[in-house]
Amino acid sequence: MWFILKRKLLHRMVFQKARLYRNLSYVHYPGKDSLRSLTIGKLLEQAAETYKNRPAVISRSQNQTITFQEVLIQADKLAAGFRSIGLHPGDRIGIWAPNLIEWFITDMACARGGYILVNLNPAYLPKEIRTLINSVQLSAIVCPRNFKSQDYYKHLVEICPELPDCPRGKLQSKAIPTLRSVIVISEENLKGAFQYKEIESLASQGEIEKIQEYQESIDPDQVCHMQFTSGTTGIPKVPVQSHFQIVNNSYFVGKRNELDRKHHVICVQVPFFHVFGTVVTVGGCLNFGATLVLPASGHSPDKSLDAIRDEKCSIIYGTPTMYVDLINRQKVRNEDINPEIAVSGGAPCSPHLFHEMKHVLKLKKVKSIYGLSETTCVVFNSMFDDDEYHSTATVGHIGDHLEAKVVDAEGKTVPKGTPGELLIRGYLTTLGYYNNEEKTQELIDPNRWLHTGDQFVLEDNGYGKIVGRLKDVIIRGGENIFPKEVEDILNTHPNILESQVVGLPHERLGEEVCAVLRVKEKHSTDLNDIVSYCKGKLAQFKIPTRLEIVDMFPKTASGKIQKFKLVHYLKKSKNNQ
Repeated sequence: MWFILKRKLLHRMVFQKARLYRNLSYVHYPGKDSLRSLTIGKLLEQAAETYKNRPAVISRSQNQTITFQEVLIQADKLAAGFRSIGLHPGDRIGIWAPNLIEWFITDMACARGGYILVNLNPAYLPKEIRTLINSVQLSAIVCPRNFKSQDYYKHLVEICPELPDCPRGKLQSKAIPTLRSVIVISEENLKGAFQYKEIESLASQGEIEKIQEYQESIDPDQVCHMQFTSGTTGIPKVPVQSHFQIVNNSYFVGKRNELDRKHHVICVQVPFFHVFGTVVTVGGCLNFGATLVLPASGHSPDKSLDAIRDEKCSIIYGTPTMYVDLINRQKVRNEDINPEIAVSGGAPCSPHLFHEMKHVLKLKKVKSIYGLSETTCVVFNSMFDDDEYHSTATVGHIGDHLEAKVVDAEGKTVPKGTPGELLIRGYLTTLGYYNNEEKTQELIDPNRWLHTGDQFVLEDNGYGKIVGRLKDVIIRGGENIFPKEVEDILNTHPNILESQVVGLPHERLGEEVCAVLRVKEKHSTDLNDIVSYCKGKLAQFKIPTRLEIVDMFPKTASGKIQKFKLVHYLKKSKNNQ
Protein backbone atom coordinates (compact mmCIF):
# COMPACT_ATOMS: atom_id res chain seq x y z
CA MET A 1 0.00 0.00 0.00
CA TRP A 2 2.79 2.40 0.97
CA PHE A 3 4.62 1.54 -2.27
CA ILE A 4 1.55 2.43 -4.38
CA LEU A 5 1.03 5.72 -2.52
CA LYS A 6 4.70 6.62 -2.91
CA ARG A 7 4.55 5.94 -6.65
CA LYS A 8 1.45 8.14 -7.04
CA LEU A 9 3.16 10.98 -5.18
CA LEU A 10 6.24 10.61 -7.36
CA HIS A 11 4.13 10.68 -10.54
CA ARG A 12 2.33 13.78 -9.31
CA MET A 13 5.65 15.55 -8.59
CA VAL A 14 7.00 14.63 -12.03
CA PHE A 15 3.80 15.84 -13.70
CA GLN A 16 3.87 19.13 -11.76
CA LYS A 17 7.52 19.72 -12.71
CA ALA A 18 6.82 18.89 -16.36
CA ARG A 19 3.90 21.32 -16.36
CA LEU A 20 6.14 23.97 -14.74
CA TYR A 21 8.83 23.51 -17.41
CA ARG A 22 6.24 23.68 -20.21
CA ASN A 23 5.00 26.94 -18.78
CA LEU A 24 8.45 28.58 -18.82
CA SER A 25 9.30 31.19 -21.46
CA TYR A 26 11.49 28.95 -23.60
CA VAL A 27 10.93 27.84 -27.17
CA HIS A 28 12.92 25.91 -29.77
CA TYR A 29 11.63 25.74 -33.33
CA PRO A 30 13.52 23.32 -35.63
CA GLY A 31 11.51 24.22 -38.72
CA LYS A 32 11.09 21.99 -41.76
CA ASP A 33 13.98 22.96 -44.07
CA SER A 34 17.63 22.22 -43.37
CA LEU A 35 20.30 24.87 -43.00
CA ARG A 36 22.47 25.19 -46.11
CA SER A 37 26.25 25.43 -46.24
CA LEU A 38 26.43 28.00 -49.01
CA THR A 39 28.17 31.29 -49.78
CA ILE A 40 26.47 34.44 -51.08
CA GLY A 41 28.56 34.13 -54.25
CA LYS A 42 27.28 30.61 -54.90
CA LEU A 43 23.74 31.75 -54.16
CA LEU A 44 24.14 34.45 -56.81
CA GLU A 45 25.33 31.82 -59.30
CA GLN A 46 22.22 29.76 -58.63
CA ALA A 47 19.98 32.82 -59.03
CA ALA A 48 21.63 33.77 -62.34
CA GLU A 49 21.16 30.23 -63.64
CA THR A 50 17.55 29.93 -62.45
CA TYR A 51 16.17 33.39 -63.19
CA LYS A 52 18.49 34.47 -66.03
CA ASN A 53 16.93 37.53 -67.73
CA ARG A 54 14.43 38.33 -65.00
CA PRO A 55 15.01 41.84 -63.59
CA ALA A 56 16.84 41.68 -60.27
CA VAL A 57 16.85 45.44 -59.60
CA ILE A 58 14.89 48.32 -61.13
CA SER A 59 16.36 51.67 -60.09
CA ARG A 60 13.85 54.37 -60.98
CA SER A 61 16.09 57.28 -59.98
CA GLN A 62 18.81 55.97 -62.33
CA ASN A 63 16.37 54.79 -65.02
CA GLN A 64 18.23 51.46 -65.07
CA THR A 65 17.28 47.79 -64.83
CA ILE A 66 19.68 44.90 -64.29
CA THR A 67 18.91 41.19 -64.68
CA PHE A 68 20.18 38.35 -62.51
CA GLN A 69 22.63 37.24 -65.23
CA GLU A 70 23.92 40.79 -65.61
CA VAL A 71 24.41 41.06 -61.84
CA LEU A 72 26.68 37.99 -61.87
CA ILE A 73 28.66 39.20 -64.88
CA GLN A 74 29.20 42.70 -63.49
CA ALA A 75 29.95 41.44 -59.98
CA ASP A 76 32.74 39.17 -61.28
CA LYS A 77 34.18 42.01 -63.35
CA LEU A 78 34.16 44.33 -60.35
CA ALA A 79 35.64 41.67 -58.04
CA ALA A 80 38.44 41.04 -60.54
CA GLY A 81 38.91 44.80 -60.96
CA PHE A 82 39.36 45.14 -57.20
CA ARG A 83 42.20 42.60 -57.40
CA SER A 84 43.81 44.49 -60.26
CA ILE A 85 44.17 47.60 -58.05
CA GLY A 86 45.83 45.64 -55.27
CA LEU A 87 42.94 44.47 -53.10
CA HIS A 88 43.06 40.94 -51.69
CA PRO A 89 40.57 38.48 -50.18
CA GLY A 90 39.89 39.48 -46.58
CA ASP A 91 40.39 43.20 -47.27
CA ARG A 92 37.59 45.44 -46.07
CA ILE A 93 35.73 47.46 -48.70
CA GLY A 94 33.32 50.14 -47.51
CA ILE A 95 30.19 51.11 -49.41
CA TRP A 96 29.13 54.65 -48.47
CA ALA A 97 26.12 55.20 -50.70
CA PRO A 98 22.32 55.38 -50.93
CA ASN A 99 20.21 52.76 -52.75
CA LEU A 100 21.80 52.46 -56.17
CA ILE A 101 22.35 49.53 -58.54
CA GLU A 102 26.09 49.96 -57.90
CA TRP A 103 25.45 49.26 -54.20
CA PHE A 104 23.92 45.89 -55.09
CA ILE A 105 26.77 45.05 -57.49
CA THR A 106 29.45 46.05 -54.96
CA ASP A 107 27.83 43.78 -52.35
CA MET A 108 27.90 40.87 -54.80
CA ALA A 109 31.46 41.65 -55.96
CA CYS A 110 32.70 41.52 -52.37
CA ALA A 111 30.97 38.17 -51.86
CA ARG A 112 32.46 36.74 -55.08
CA GLY A 113 35.96 38.09 -54.45
CA GLY A 114 36.25 37.10 -50.79
CA TYR A 115 36.35 40.71 -49.59
CA ILE A 116 34.53 41.90 -46.48
CA LEU A 117 31.79 44.43 -47.20
CA VAL A 118 31.50 47.23 -44.64
CA ASN A 119 28.09 48.92 -44.76
CA LEU A 120 28.32 52.67 -44.14
CA ASN A 121 25.40 54.99 -43.50
CA PRO A 122 25.18 57.47 -46.42
CA ALA A 123 24.31 60.21 -43.92
CA TYR A 124 27.67 59.99 -42.14
CA LEU A 125 29.67 63.22 -42.13
CA PRO A 126 33.49 63.57 -42.36
CA LYS A 127 34.27 63.31 -38.65
CA GLU A 128 32.04 60.23 -38.27
CA ILE A 129 33.31 58.51 -41.40
CA ARG A 130 36.95 59.00 -40.40
CA THR A 131 36.31 57.38 -37.01
CA LEU A 132 34.39 54.47 -38.50
CA ILE A 133 36.85 53.81 -41.34
CA ASN A 134 39.68 53.63 -38.83
CA SER A 135 37.67 51.43 -36.47
CA VAL A 136 37.40 48.67 -39.09
CA GLN A 137 40.62 49.42 -41.05
CA LEU A 138 39.13 49.89 -44.50
CA SER A 139 41.37 49.27 -47.51
CA ALA A 140 39.00 50.84 -50.05
CA ILE A 141 35.79 52.83 -50.15
CA VAL A 142 33.10 53.03 -52.86
CA CYS A 143 30.83 56.07 -52.94
CA PRO A 144 28.92 58.34 -55.35
CA ARG A 145 30.12 61.88 -55.96
CA ASN A 146 26.97 63.41 -54.43
CA PHE A 147 23.81 62.49 -52.59
CA LYS A 148 21.41 65.18 -51.38
CA SER A 149 23.63 67.77 -49.66
CA GLN A 150 26.54 65.34 -49.31
CA ASP A 151 29.65 65.76 -51.49
CA TYR A 152 31.44 62.50 -50.69
CA TYR A 153 34.63 63.23 -52.60
CA LYS A 154 34.93 66.61 -50.89
CA HIS A 155 34.37 64.92 -47.52
CA LEU A 156 37.14 62.41 -48.24
CA VAL A 157 39.53 65.16 -49.26
CA GLU A 158 38.66 66.96 -46.02
CA ILE A 159 39.76 63.98 -43.93
CA CYS A 160 42.51 62.84 -46.35
CA PRO A 161 44.11 66.03 -47.73
CA GLU A 162 46.71 63.83 -49.45
CA LEU A 163 44.09 62.23 -51.74
CA PRO A 164 44.36 64.58 -54.78
CA ASP A 165 48.17 64.30 -54.82
CA CYS A 166 48.49 60.51 -54.41
CA PRO A 167 48.62 57.98 -57.28
CA ARG A 168 45.31 56.17 -57.57
CA GLY A 169 45.20 53.06 -55.41
CA LYS A 170 48.20 54.22 -53.40
CA LEU A 171 46.68 56.67 -50.98
CA GLN A 172 48.88 57.38 -47.98
CA SER A 173 46.96 59.27 -45.34
CA LYS A 174 48.04 60.12 -41.82
CA ALA A 175 44.39 60.40 -40.74
CA ILE A 176 43.32 57.05 -42.27
CA PRO A 177 46.49 54.94 -42.63
CA THR A 178 44.85 51.73 -43.93
CA LEU A 179 42.83 53.35 -46.75
CA ARG A 180 44.51 52.87 -50.14
CA SER A 181 41.79 53.24 -52.78
CA VAL A 182 38.86 55.59 -53.32
CA ILE A 183 36.32 54.53 -55.99
CA VAL A 184 33.70 57.09 -57.00
CA ILE A 185 30.46 56.27 -58.82
CA SER A 186 30.82 59.17 -61.24
CA GLU A 187 31.96 59.98 -64.77
CA GLU A 188 34.14 62.82 -63.47
CA ASN A 189 37.91 62.48 -63.35
CA LEU A 190 38.61 63.16 -59.69
CA LYS A 191 42.22 63.39 -58.57
CA GLY A 192 43.45 60.35 -56.66
CA ALA A 193 40.20 58.42 -57.19
CA PHE A 194 39.13 55.64 -59.55
CA GLN A 195 35.91 55.77 -61.51
CA TYR A 196 33.58 52.89 -60.63
CA LYS A 197 33.12 51.84 -64.28
CA GLU A 198 36.87 51.96 -64.76
CA ILE A 199 37.37 49.27 -62.09
CA GLU A 200 35.03 46.95 -63.99
CA SER A 201 36.95 47.54 -67.23
CA LEU A 202 40.37 46.85 -65.68
CA ALA A 203 39.78 43.11 -65.33
CA SER A 204 41.00 40.76 -68.07
CA GLN A 205 39.05 37.62 -69.00
CA GLY A 206 41.71 35.54 -67.25
CA GLU A 207 41.25 37.51 -64.01
CA ILE A 208 37.47 37.13 -64.24
CA GLU A 209 37.89 33.35 -64.66
CA LYS A 210 40.06 33.29 -61.53
CA ILE A 211 37.20 34.91 -59.60
CA GLN A 212 34.85 32.22 -60.89
CA GLU A 213 37.28 29.46 -59.89
CA TYR A 214 37.82 31.10 -56.50
CA GLN A 215 34.23 30.36 -55.42
CA GLU A 216 35.25 26.85 -54.33
CA SER A 217 37.83 28.35 -51.94
CA ILE A 218 35.44 30.56 -49.97
CA ASP A 219 34.24 29.01 -46.71
CA PRO A 220 30.55 29.65 -45.92
CA ASP A 221 31.60 30.36 -42.31
CA GLN A 222 33.96 33.09 -43.53
CA VAL A 223 33.28 36.70 -42.52
CA CYS A 224 31.60 38.61 -45.35
CA HIS A 225 29.87 41.63 -43.76
CA MET A 226 30.64 44.16 -41.07
CA GLN A 227 27.44 45.88 -40.07
CA PHE A 228 27.52 48.99 -37.90
CA THR A 229 24.66 49.07 -35.42
CA SER A 230 22.15 51.70 -36.43
CA GLY A 231 23.03 54.18 -33.69
CA THR A 232 19.72 54.54 -31.79
CA THR A 233 21.71 54.53 -28.56
CA GLY A 234 24.68 56.63 -29.63
CA ILE A 235 28.02 55.00 -30.51
CA PRO A 236 27.75 52.28 -33.20
CA LYS A 237 29.35 48.87 -32.62
CA VAL A 238 30.30 46.48 -35.43
CA PRO A 239 28.64 43.05 -35.48
CA VAL A 240 30.40 40.62 -37.83
CA GLN A 241 28.39 38.29 -40.10
CA SER A 242 29.24 35.22 -42.19
CA HIS A 243 28.01 33.98 -45.57
CA PHE A 244 26.28 31.06 -43.81
CA GLN A 245 24.31 33.35 -41.52
CA ILE A 246 23.12 35.72 -44.25
CA VAL A 247 22.25 32.99 -46.77
CA ASN A 248 20.17 31.04 -44.26
CA ASN A 249 18.50 33.92 -42.44
CA SER A 250 17.45 35.50 -45.74
CA TYR A 251 16.09 32.15 -46.95
CA PHE A 252 13.87 31.50 -43.93
CA VAL A 253 12.65 35.10 -43.79
CA GLY A 254 11.95 35.04 -47.52
CA LYS A 255 9.75 31.98 -47.11
CA ARG A 256 7.84 33.61 -44.25
CA ASN A 257 7.36 36.68 -46.48
CA GLU A 258 5.96 34.33 -49.17
CA LEU A 259 8.65 35.00 -51.77
CA ASP A 260 8.62 31.30 -52.66
CA ARG A 261 4.97 31.36 -53.75
CA LYS A 262 5.25 33.52 -56.90
CA HIS A 263 7.47 36.09 -58.59
CA HIS A 264 7.10 39.10 -56.32
CA VAL A 265 8.00 42.69 -57.21
CA ILE A 266 9.10 44.50 -54.04
CA CYS A 267 8.98 48.24 -53.38
CA VAL A 268 12.13 48.81 -51.32
CA GLN A 269 11.78 51.79 -49.00
CA VAL A 270 14.49 50.62 -46.59
CA PRO A 271 18.17 51.46 -47.16
CA PHE A 272 20.48 48.73 -48.43
CA PHE A 273 23.15 49.47 -45.81
CA HIS A 274 20.95 48.25 -42.92
CA VAL A 275 20.35 44.52 -42.22
CA PHE A 276 16.75 44.90 -43.43
CA GLY A 277 18.40 45.84 -46.74
CA THR A 278 21.36 43.46 -46.89
CA VAL A 279 19.64 40.34 -45.50
CA VAL A 280 15.85 40.53 -45.92
CA THR A 281 15.92 42.53 -49.17
CA VAL A 282 19.06 41.54 -51.11
CA GLY A 283 19.23 38.02 -49.65
CA GLY A 284 15.55 37.39 -50.33
CA CYS A 285 16.00 38.58 -53.90
CA LEU A 286 18.82 36.06 -54.48
CA ASN A 287 17.08 33.12 -52.80
CA PHE A 288 13.74 33.46 -54.57
CA GLY A 289 14.24 35.60 -57.68
CA ALA A 290 12.22 38.56 -56.41
CA THR A 291 12.58 41.83 -58.29
CA LEU A 292 13.64 44.82 -56.20
CA VAL A 293 12.23 48.23 -57.15
CA LEU A 294 14.19 51.22 -55.83
CA PRO A 295 11.73 54.15 -55.90
CA ALA A 296 14.43 56.73 -55.17
CA SER A 297 17.99 56.85 -53.88
CA GLY A 298 16.61 58.11 -50.54
CA HIS A 299 13.27 57.75 -48.78
CA SER A 300 10.36 59.49 -50.53
CA PRO A 301 6.76 58.41 -49.83
CA ASP A 302 5.51 60.05 -53.04
CA LYS A 303 8.09 58.25 -55.17
CA SER A 304 7.28 55.01 -53.34
CA LEU A 305 3.62 55.42 -54.29
CA ASP A 306 4.65 56.11 -57.89
CA ALA A 307 6.76 52.94 -57.90
CA ILE A 308 4.04 50.76 -56.36
CA ARG A 309 1.59 52.02 -59.00
CA ASP A 310 3.86 51.98 -62.06
CA GLU A 311 5.82 48.77 -61.38
CA LYS A 312 2.78 46.95 -59.96
CA CYS A 313 4.64 46.08 -56.76
CA SER A 314 3.11 43.15 -54.88
CA ILE A 315 5.14 43.60 -51.66
CA ILE A 316 6.29 46.70 -49.76
CA TYR A 317 9.21 46.82 -47.33
CA GLY A 318 9.48 49.61 -44.78
CA THR A 319 9.83 50.76 -41.18
CA PRO A 320 6.82 51.98 -39.17
CA THR A 321 7.75 55.62 -39.74
CA MET A 322 7.95 55.02 -43.50
CA TYR A 323 4.47 53.48 -43.45
CA VAL A 324 3.09 56.44 -41.49
CA ASP A 325 4.38 58.73 -44.26
CA LEU A 326 3.17 56.42 -47.04
CA ILE A 327 -0.33 56.19 -45.56
CA ASN A 328 -0.48 59.96 -45.14
CA ARG A 329 0.33 60.52 -48.84
CA GLN A 330 -1.99 57.76 -50.06
CA LYS A 331 -4.89 59.35 -48.17
CA VAL A 332 -4.24 62.51 -50.18
CA ARG A 333 -3.49 60.90 -53.54
CA ASN A 334 -5.72 57.80 -53.44
CA GLU A 335 -3.63 56.01 -56.07
CA ASP A 336 -4.96 52.92 -57.83
CA ILE A 337 -2.59 50.42 -56.22
CA ASN A 338 -3.02 46.75 -55.35
CA PRO A 339 -0.08 45.44 -53.29
CA GLU A 340 -0.62 42.13 -51.51
CA ILE A 341 1.77 42.25 -48.54
CA ALA A 342 3.56 44.87 -46.46
CA VAL A 343 6.47 43.87 -44.22
CA SER A 344 7.37 46.14 -41.33
CA GLY A 345 10.59 45.97 -39.33
CA GLY A 346 13.36 48.03 -37.79
CA ALA A 347 11.19 49.25 -34.92
CA PRO A 348 7.98 48.14 -33.15
CA CYS A 349 4.80 48.67 -35.14
CA SER A 350 1.55 49.36 -33.29
CA PRO A 351 -1.61 47.31 -34.02
CA HIS A 352 -3.36 50.57 -35.01
CA LEU A 353 -0.73 51.29 -37.67
CA PHE A 354 -1.03 47.74 -39.04
CA HIS A 355 -4.79 48.22 -39.38
CA GLU A 356 -4.24 51.57 -41.13
CA MET A 357 -1.76 49.93 -43.52
CA LYS A 358 -4.23 47.22 -44.49
CA HIS A 359 -7.10 49.65 -45.03
CA VAL A 360 -5.37 52.60 -46.73
CA LEU A 361 -2.81 50.68 -48.81
CA LYS A 362 -5.40 48.04 -49.77
CA LEU A 363 -3.29 45.11 -48.54
CA LYS A 364 -4.25 41.48 -48.13
CA LYS A 365 -1.67 40.89 -45.41
CA VAL A 366 0.68 42.71 -43.09
CA LYS A 367 3.76 41.03 -41.68
CA SER A 368 6.17 41.86 -38.90
CA ILE A 369 9.85 41.08 -38.55
CA TYR A 370 11.85 41.44 -35.35
CA GLY A 371 15.60 41.11 -34.90
CA LEU A 372 18.90 42.89 -34.47
CA SER A 373 22.09 43.49 -36.44
CA GLU A 374 23.66 41.19 -33.82
CA THR A 375 21.32 38.34 -34.88
CA THR A 376 22.19 38.71 -38.60
CA CYS A 377 18.71 40.17 -39.02
CA VAL A 378 15.43 38.39 -38.21
CA VAL A 379 14.54 36.30 -35.15
CA PHE A 380 10.72 36.48 -35.08
CA ASN A 381 8.61 36.74 -38.25
CA SER A 382 4.94 36.43 -39.20
CA MET A 383 3.80 33.07 -40.56
CA PHE A 384 1.86 32.41 -43.77
CA ASP A 385 -1.55 31.82 -42.20
CA ASP A 386 -1.48 34.18 -39.20
CA ASP A 387 -4.83 35.47 -38.01
CA GLU A 388 -5.56 39.15 -37.32
CA TYR A 389 -4.25 39.04 -33.75
CA HIS A 390 -0.95 37.31 -34.53
CA SER A 391 -0.25 39.45 -37.61
CA THR A 392 -0.92 42.80 -35.92
CA ALA A 393 -0.39 42.39 -32.16
CA THR A 394 2.75 40.20 -32.12
CA VAL A 395 6.14 40.35 -33.87
CA GLY A 396 5.51 36.90 -35.30
CA HIS A 397 6.72 33.37 -34.59
CA ILE A 398 10.23 32.32 -33.60
CA GLY A 399 12.37 31.59 -36.67
CA ASP A 400 13.54 28.21 -37.94
CA HIS A 401 16.44 26.52 -36.10
CA LEU A 402 16.33 29.04 -33.26
CA GLU A 403 15.93 29.00 -29.49
CA ALA A 404 14.52 31.85 -27.41
CA LYS A 405 13.89 32.40 -23.74
CA VAL A 406 12.80 35.29 -21.54
CA VAL A 407 14.59 35.87 -18.24
CA ASP A 408 14.32 38.14 -15.21
CA ALA A 409 17.02 40.42 -13.77
CA GLU A 410 18.68 37.41 -12.07
CA GLY A 411 18.79 35.44 -15.33
CA LYS A 412 16.00 33.01 -14.34
CA THR A 413 13.53 31.96 -17.03
CA VAL A 414 10.13 33.56 -16.35
CA PRO A 415 6.70 31.97 -16.94
CA LYS A 416 5.17 32.44 -20.37
CA GLY A 417 3.27 35.69 -20.65
CA THR A 418 5.61 37.41 -18.18
CA PRO A 419 7.83 40.29 -19.40
CA GLY A 420 11.59 39.91 -19.18
CA GLU A 421 14.72 40.19 -21.30
CA LEU A 422 14.71 38.20 -24.54
CA LEU A 423 17.69 35.89 -25.12
CA ILE A 424 18.40 34.18 -28.45
CA ARG A 425 20.59 31.21 -29.44
CA GLY A 426 21.19 29.78 -32.89
CA TYR A 427 23.07 29.87 -36.19
CA LEU A 428 22.41 33.62 -36.64
CA THR A 429 24.26 34.85 -33.53
CA THR A 430 26.92 37.35 -34.62
CA LEU A 431 30.51 36.16 -34.70
CA GLY A 432 31.14 39.05 -32.31
CA TYR A 433 31.73 42.79 -32.29
CA TYR A 434 34.79 43.56 -34.36
CA ASN A 435 37.81 44.38 -32.21
CA ASN A 436 35.67 44.66 -29.05
CA GLU A 437 35.93 41.53 -26.92
CA GLU A 438 34.55 43.26 -23.82
CA LYS A 439 31.27 44.22 -25.50
CA THR A 440 31.07 40.81 -27.20
CA GLN A 441 31.21 39.07 -23.83
CA GLU A 442 28.49 41.40 -22.51
CA LEU A 443 26.34 40.49 -25.53
CA ILE A 444 26.88 36.70 -25.63
CA ASP A 445 27.15 34.71 -22.41
CA PRO A 446 29.27 31.54 -21.93
CA ASN A 447 26.28 29.36 -22.90
CA ARG A 448 26.02 31.19 -26.25
CA TRP A 449 22.80 33.01 -25.34
CA LEU A 450 22.68 36.44 -26.97
CA HIS A 451 21.19 39.12 -24.71
CA THR A 452 19.00 41.40 -26.84
CA GLY A 453 18.35 44.12 -24.25
CA ASP A 454 14.68 44.01 -25.30
CA GLN A 455 11.80 43.61 -22.86
CA PHE A 456 9.73 40.81 -24.36
CA VAL A 457 6.76 38.53 -23.71
CA LEU A 458 6.81 34.98 -25.08
CA GLU A 459 3.41 33.39 -25.65
CA ASP A 460 2.39 29.72 -25.47
CA ASN A 461 2.58 29.06 -29.20
CA GLY A 462 6.04 30.45 -30.09
CA TYR A 463 4.80 33.97 -30.86
CA GLY A 464 6.17 37.00 -29.06
CA LYS A 465 5.51 40.63 -28.24
CA ILE A 466 8.11 43.32 -27.80
CA VAL A 467 7.41 45.54 -24.81
CA GLY A 468 10.33 47.91 -25.37
CA ARG A 469 14.03 48.42 -24.78
CA LEU A 470 15.10 47.72 -21.20
CA LYS A 471 16.97 51.02 -21.13
CA ASP A 472 13.81 52.87 -22.25
CA VAL A 473 11.70 51.75 -19.29
CA ILE A 474 10.40 54.80 -17.37
CA ILE A 475 10.47 54.47 -13.58
CA ARG A 476 7.93 56.91 -12.16
CA GLY A 477 7.55 56.90 -8.38
CA GLY A 478 8.79 53.29 -8.28
CA GLU A 479 6.39 52.10 -11.01
CA ASN A 480 7.78 50.64 -14.24
CA ILE A 481 6.21 52.09 -17.38
CA PHE A 482 6.89 50.63 -20.82
CA PRO A 483 6.73 53.41 -23.46
CA LYS A 484 5.35 51.16 -26.20
CA GLU A 485 2.17 50.48 -24.21
CA VAL A 486 1.50 54.22 -23.98
CA GLU A 487 2.51 54.82 -27.62
CA ASP A 488 0.08 52.13 -28.84
CA ILE A 489 -2.79 54.02 -27.16
CA LEU A 490 -1.68 57.46 -28.37
CA ASN A 491 -1.36 56.21 -31.96
CA THR A 492 -5.10 55.49 -32.01
CA HIS A 493 -5.90 59.19 -31.37
CA PRO A 494 -7.57 60.60 -34.51
CA ASN A 495 -5.27 63.67 -34.68
CA ILE A 496 -1.94 61.91 -34.06
CA LEU A 497 0.30 60.70 -36.87
CA GLU A 498 3.02 59.21 -34.71
CA SER A 499 4.05 59.19 -31.06
CA GLN A 500 7.15 58.60 -28.98
CA VAL A 501 7.08 58.37 -25.19
CA VAL A 502 10.17 59.07 -23.10
CA GLY A 503 11.05 59.59 -19.46
CA LEU A 504 12.32 62.97 -18.28
CA PRO A 505 13.87 63.78 -14.88
CA HIS A 506 11.38 64.77 -12.16
CA GLU A 507 12.45 66.08 -8.76
CA ARG A 508 9.90 64.13 -6.69
CA LEU A 509 8.95 61.12 -8.83
CA GLY A 510 12.36 60.42 -10.40
CA GLU A 511 10.92 60.50 -13.93
CA GLU A 512 7.79 61.85 -15.58
CA VAL A 513 6.09 60.53 -18.71
CA CYS A 514 6.53 62.81 -21.71
CA ALA A 515 4.59 62.27 -24.95
CA VAL A 516 6.26 63.63 -28.08
CA LEU A 517 3.84 63.77 -31.01
CA ARG A 518 3.63 64.37 -34.72
CA VAL A 519 0.08 65.53 -35.43
CA LYS A 520 -1.88 65.54 -38.67
CA GLU A 521 -1.80 68.62 -40.84
CA LYS A 522 -4.37 71.26 -39.82
CA HIS A 523 -4.99 69.46 -36.53
CA SER A 524 -3.79 70.15 -33.01
CA THR A 525 -3.95 68.72 -29.53
CA ASP A 526 -2.97 69.73 -26.00
CA LEU A 527 -2.08 67.98 -22.75
CA ASN A 528 -5.62 68.12 -21.39
CA ASP A 529 -6.90 66.40 -24.53
CA ILE A 530 -4.24 63.68 -24.26
CA VAL A 531 -4.97 63.10 -20.56
CA SER A 532 -8.71 62.83 -21.26
CA TYR A 533 -8.11 60.43 -24.17
CA CYS A 534 -5.90 58.14 -22.08
CA LYS A 535 -8.25 57.96 -19.07
CA GLY A 536 -9.87 54.56 -18.91
CA LYS A 537 -7.33 53.17 -21.38
CA LEU A 538 -4.20 53.47 -19.20
CA ALA A 539 -3.53 53.37 -15.46
CA GLN A 540 -3.31 56.89 -14.05
CA PHE A 541 0.44 56.71 -13.38
CA LYS A 542 1.12 55.82 -17.06
CA ILE A 543 -0.72 58.84 -18.50
CA PRO A 544 1.67 61.53 -19.86
CA THR A 545 2.18 64.60 -17.69
CA ARG A 546 4.15 66.50 -20.33
CA LEU A 547 3.50 67.02 -24.03
CA GLU A 548 5.72 68.18 -26.90
CA ILE A 549 4.65 68.62 -30.54
CA VAL A 550 7.36 68.22 -33.20
CA ASP A 551 7.47 68.28 -36.99
CA MET A 552 9.95 65.39 -37.24
CA PHE A 553 11.62 62.85 -34.96
CA PRO A 554 15.40 62.38 -35.02
CA LYS A 555 15.95 59.19 -37.00
CA THR A 556 18.69 56.96 -38.30
CA ALA A 557 18.88 56.56 -42.08
CA SER A 558 17.16 53.19 -41.66
CA GLY A 559 14.12 54.92 -40.15
CA LYS A 560 14.58 54.15 -36.46
CA ILE A 561 13.71 56.83 -33.95
CA GLN A 562 16.72 57.96 -31.91
CA LYS A 563 15.16 58.37 -28.48
CA PHE A 564 18.44 59.39 -26.86
CA LYS A 565 18.55 62.45 -29.14
CA LEU A 566 14.92 63.19 -28.38
CA VAL A 567 15.56 63.06 -24.63
CA HIS A 568 18.64 65.27 -24.97
CA TYR A 569 16.63 67.86 -26.93
CA LEU A 570 13.78 67.84 -24.40
CA LYS A 571 16.11 68.13 -21.41
CA LYS A 572 17.86 71.06 -23.07
CA SER A 573 14.50 72.65 -23.93
CA LYS A 574 13.30 72.26 -20.34
CA ASN A 575 16.50 73.74 -18.91
CA ASN A 576 16.13 76.78 -21.15
CA GLN A 577 12.56 77.44 -20.03
